[in-house]
Amino acid sequence: MNKSNEKSGKVGLFILIIVVVACAMACVLALLFNVAERKSEARNPYVRLVEVTEDDTDPAKWGKNWPKQYDSYKRTALATRTRFGGHGGSEALPEEKIERDPWLKRMFLGYAFSIDYRDRRGHAYMLSDQEITKRQTKAQWGSCMHCHASIMPVYRALGDGDALVGMNKTHAMPYAELNKMVHDMGHGHPVSCVDCHDPKTMHVRVTRPAFIVGMQRLAESDAPVPAIPSIAIWRKSSRSKPYDPNEDGTRNEMRSFVCGQCHVEYYCSKDFPLTFPWSNGLKMEDLEKEWDETKLSSGSRFFDYKHKESGAEILKAQHPEFELWSQGIHARSGVACADCHMPYMRDGASKVSDHWVRSPLLNVNRACQTCHHFPESELLARVDSIQGKNFDLLQRGGAALMALLDAVKEARDAGATAEQLKPALELQRKAQWRLDYIAAENSMGFHAPQEASRILAEAVDYARQGQVEALRLAK
Repeated sequence: MNKSNEKSGKVGLFILIIVVVACAMACVLALLFNVAERKSEARNPYVRLVEVTEDDTDPAKWGKNWPKQYDSYKRTALATRTRFGGHGGSEALPEEKIERDPWLKRMFLGYAFSIDYRDRRGHAYMLSDQEITKRQTKAQWGSCMHCHASIMPVYRALGDGDALVGMNKTHAMPYAELNKMVHDMGHGHPVSCVDCHDPKTMHVRVTRPAFIVGMQRLAESDAPVPAIPSIAIWRKSSRSKPYDPNEDGTRNEMRSFVCGQCHVEYYCSKDFPLTFPWSNGLKMEDLEKEWDETKLSSGSRFFDYKHKESGAEILKAQHPEFELWSQGIHARSGVACADCHMPYMRDGASKVSDHWVRSPLLNVNRACQTCHHFPESELLARVDSIQGKNFDLLQRGGAALMALLDAVKEARDAGATAEQLKPALELQRKAQWRLDYIAAENSMGFHAPQEASRILAEAVDYARQGQVEALRLAK
């Protein structure tokens, strides 16, 4: 009996071992199948349900193939807000900067920004907000659409296939005329998938002709570009072909170049084609030097507008995020725009780039903590400290500029001539360019904190020098 029980126990143990081993093998096989399936998904992250081409500017069509990216892209229509930026007004229109900071309105007298200058909104609004701004009550020109519409097919049509030729025609076209053409051709969309991705390969690429020309001129200069190492490599080559960001740029550089197509300083009025002023480099002074050396068709020195109150020939900064970023520690460390504004996220079994382009302050975990292993509260406090200091300097600069304008008015009332006021007005041009450079740049100095503070300090200094010059004439 004991032997029988012992035999039965051995058989039961053997069967148990077989069951356990079978279960273990099943688990291992399931894991291997799962890994293989995920690898297959990684190799084929999307299925083409529709074909897209260079002329497909509607993001909804691309969304059929890449629904995860399109879902996050649509969120750019949502209101977002940080302390120093974002959509802070009603859903109809964001708040007016010139009402919140009245010195901005006076600074822009003689220019359309004194009529309407609002907080920014997401990419979904970049075309519609331009179409409805009160600045349209003044003459606006076609170059303005370079960064606000998915316009490449229109450029090719205007240039008989050559987008650069087409773009160079638009500065002479009234905005309303080009806008109608864009809509009539079916391309009335804000920046779209085709503007940054090759429809055949989905590789990131740049499309805007003004950026490509600007990068070629930058490469041909001898300006230091530590944030763009591919230019340094090109400069050591035979230079048999112009620098081409799509061929010569690295994949990581491209993740900033696609943003630099639009988030830059440029000239976009009617006197000459759209221009990125990078012939001398990307620093604030480099851009100023190019504008100072540029002539208008009349033969006079370049200026965007004459200040209505003082008569100074003013340079209007646009939104030089790319240029300021290039001077900062993140750029020098190889951190691309997309790392912070479009960080990778996990969506099911896939890792995708978040196309809800927004402030990293609204996405600290994925935008910042990947590199900075500190609590979110600590990172937010650091950013707020940087931006707060630059904001205070900006307000001091605004106060100094207002004091300069008051002094110019006082001098003119005392009988000072235009010739006598020239030194003060030159200082206004320099002060206002620096002040506007940071006011128009959308990071409140964070993209390059020390550089931004230096620029604002110079703005205050030049404004006070101009005030002293004018006060001497008022005695």
